[in-house]
Amino acid sequence: MIKNKKPKILVTGAAGALAQQVINRLRNDYQIVAVDFRKQTYLSDDIPSYQINFNKRVFEDLFRKFEFDGVIHLGRITSSEETRMRRYNANVLGTQKLLELSHKYNIKRVIVLSTYHVYGANAYNPALIDETAPLKAAELTMDLIDSVELENLANIYLWKYRDLNITILRPCNIVGPGVQNTMSSLLSSKHAPVLAGFSPVMQFIHIDDMADAIVLSYEKNKSGIYNVAPEDWVSYQEALALSGCTRVPLPSIPPALPKFITKVLGLNIFPQFLLNYFKYPVVIDGRSFNQTFGFKVKRPLKEIFRFYREMKRHD
Repeated sequence: MIKNKKPKILVTGAAGALAQQVINRLRNDYQIVAVDFRKQTYLSDDIPSYQINFNKRVFEDLFRKFEFDGVIHLGRITSSEETRMRRYNANVLGTQKLLELSHKYNIKRVIVLSTYHVYGANAYNPALIDETAPLKAAELTMDLIDSVELENLANIYLWKYRDLNITILRPCNIVGPGVQNTMSSLLSSKHAPVLAGFSPVMQFIHIDDMADAIVLSYEKNKSGIYNVAPEDWVSYQEALALSGCTRVPLPSIPPALPKFITKVLGLNIFPQFLLNYFKYPVVIDGRSFNQTFGFKVKRPLKEIFRFYREMKRHD
């Protein structure tokens, strides 16, 4: 047994930039144990770090050894990584194991990071999507099924095991230094594809603000489902222009053509399963989170786009 008077938190997804930002904010007040199923990441001598598959028996050993007070689950494989089966095993079955162990070992706080992608992108979305809206993404593309099922699973545990105090966060596009998702890759590129005739409104949150939001939601410990987004937005093509990207139009009709072109040209930066998100707006209402937790972003859009613009100047 490791003796430490600080409350203990298990943070998953430790190899990612967001998890590391969260860990840096918590490390002075909490004993952090870092886990990632992709690779082991050294953070510091005082932070134990493990590469563990959540579905393996050794994962439970961590719960016995450290007696965690809380869990911050950021270890979700995005839909542009791995095969569908590996994503399902990690995101859905792995999350189920994590939640089962959290209940078994009397964890009192659990944060689960989701994504706004679960709402799905189509022409009939409301102008502003709140947390009660149905999750339609699985109906529109097979590649987002695991994201929706992860959320549905967290929802089941949220209502079935109220003692876990689960908080589910659905952020908009997380961008900024170190972020390696699709949107950050597009803003980082010198030439970025766009669908001719489309420029949907989008929301962006800086990685620093998202890390603040996660820490705030953990420390205030108010269970529920919350969108996380700033109160301003900008069109996709304008975001590219402000980031110093040259826009490369792709034909948008017939519907199968842009998917064919991206596949033939190997445009992994513009994944097929996200094409509808570059056609139709998915604007989420973050007021519930802002009011419940007293949250306000500190980094405006102009700062986000300036980072990407200046990054290109130094390339």
